[in-house]
Amino acid sequence: MRCLLNNWRQQERLSFSKWFRGFDKDSATAYIAGKSIYTYIVFMLKNQFQSSKCNTKKQGMNLMNNNAIEPSLPANFIRHIIEEDLKANKNNGRIVTRFPPEPNGYLHIGHAKSICLNFGIAAEHDGGVCNLRFDDTDPGKEDIEYVESIKSDVRWLGFDWGDRLYYASDYFEKLYQYAVQLIKKDKAYVCSLSAEEIRKYRGTLTEPGKDSPYRNRSIEENLDMFERMRAGEFEDGEHVLRAKIDMKAPNLNMRDPVICRIKHMEHHRTGNRWCIYPMYDYAHCLSDSIEGITHSLCTLEFEDHRPLYDWILDELGVDCHPQQIEFARLNLTYTVMSKRKLLKLVEQGHVSGWNDPRMPTLSGMRRRGYTPESIRVFSDRIGVAKRESIVDCALLEHCIREDLNERSPRVMGVLRPLRVIIDNYPEDLTEELEAQNHPTNPGMGTRKVPFSRVLYIEQEDFREDPPKKFFRLAPGREVRLRYAYYIKCERVVKDEKTGKIIELRCTYDPETKGGWSSDGRKVRGTLHWVSAPHAIKAEVRLYDRQFIKENPTRGKDNADFMDYLNPNSLEILTSSRVEQGLAGAKQGSRYQFERLGYFCVDSVDSHEGALVFNRTATLRDSWAKIEKRQGR
Repeated sequence: MRCLLNNWRQQERLSFSKWFRGFDKDSATAYIAGKSIYTYIVFMLKNQFQSSKCNTKKQGMNLMNNNAIEPSLPANFIRHIIEEDLKANKNNGRIVTRFPPEPNGYLHIGHAKSICLNFGIAAEHDGGVCNLRFDDTDPGKEDIEYVESIKSDVRWLGFDWGDRLYYASDYFEKLYQYAVQLIKKDKAYVCSLSAEEIRKYRGTLTEPGKDSPYRNRSIEENLDMFERMRAGEFEDGEHVLRAKIDMKAPNLNMRDPVICRIKHMEHHRTGNRWCIYPMYDYAHCLSDSIEGITHSLCTLEFEDHRPLYDWILDELGVDCHPQQIEFARLNLTYTVMSKRKLLKLVEQGHVSGWNDPRMPTLSGMRRRGYTPESIRVFSDRIGVAKRESIVDCALLEHCIREDLNERSPRVMGVLRPLRVIIDNYPEDLTEELEAQNHPTNPGMGTRKVPFSRVLYIEQEDFREDPPKKFFRLAPGREVRLRYAYYIKCERVVKDEKTGKIIELRCTYDPETKGGWSSDGRKVRGTLHWVSAPHAIKAEVRLYDRQFIKENPTRGKDNADFMDYLNPNSLEILTSSRVEQGLAGAKQGSRYQFERLGYFCVDSVDSHEGALVFNRTATLRDSWAKIEKRQGR
């Protein structure tokens, strides 16, 4: 592994450098083509080798003669298992997977990995299908709002379940009859211990459990009590139905787990027809079996539950016994994935809701400007492994930059405006200058942008006392205005009371229209701008990482993850200006603000006459990096 990486680094460094130098250093493409791609390829090599002991070809990595990497479909141990099953004609060559969310919250980027895996594997094989099934077995936490949001998110990602939409609640009667079957086999019993007593009797990892005093109830008594539980004769928690397995089993999940409990609560689909509800572990495996699932793909936390999954299906002798396969869940730096923790952020007002653009929920990412294509690519690139790890969020950011770089039209916007007056430009003149909508895609056409005597530029693009390597505007210095002219700063106007710079008085060279001079003189700085009389006022929301700690769930001294919230995760700019062509920008539209980053029109708060833009991702900022190195 190490040898392969080192050889690749040595042999590719020269060709990579030549290829990279072919890009415009000031373009977004340079960022995308740069170090992040190198980091990504190394990351993928490591990930592919760690996820399986299969050889390189089986891992889906084709090594070309020049040792460059040609990625095919991301290989993983699950695909290898399925391919072996197909060769053996297991399940008569059928491939049936499922995505089984609980409708108790909004989907997040971790769920997207599972969605892409389950629907993707089904799509890769002729006749393969993937079901969407809601495991709606806990009416106290579920809501139709979550059901609709989940369906919307799956569709948005680009997947279609067709006529294969199911609910565990559709099977409540079957699950009840299966429970009766277990009782008749003396493999289940009604237990009258309280929840606290059940926990005490269960034992620990080092101590065996104790049999419940109700474990030896007769089959007849258990059948009678279970029927009365269904009839609503008992209060919540008064009795439960437990599987009769082994209270001394090393695996705590096998110590007579509860499989049905009493809950007098209205269900969002079945109403009040039921007052007993199956536990997740019991309903999940049987729902898989009822639907004819061949491969039940779960995250690693269900690995210890697999013996119970198999035990229930074996004891009931069902016709279809799916194979449960576990894979590592997605963990992302500077993020929490637990729905319980995300709910806490919502309930305590740290975010505006489940669709807050800072949230890792798919609705939040969609509102921020992420595309389904970028998330699918990200899910493919991180691969599927058996070992838990944490993925750098920079890879996710790279995927969205890469996608938006290709699809986003370029526009100009000024986030923190500084007024510029060109003294030698005619006061009554407005020019319509031609600007490219995309630097490498001529098919996206051009647009006209107005140029006038009064402009706005970014405050950070001017320094009264410029340090070394600052090539933007400064007193006596000439810069290029994108698509326009060279201008020179002649005078700085300040507020008399505060000393704050409020205006720059400049001159322009009329012979440099289009940004080039006939005499060949060089100007190192190029600035974006908008015409002050024509610009549209807009609110711009700058989002940063939600937490200041890379892994906020692993704090020192029992610190709570909330202690690591980033107080600067959102900055709202209310006086930004954008070019007039954006006046009618629709909700959800995405743009690259030249030299600034990728922005999306907010899908909730933006309206005609009151534009709101969310920053999806930044571009590289070479000067910010220089200042950081200099400790400024």
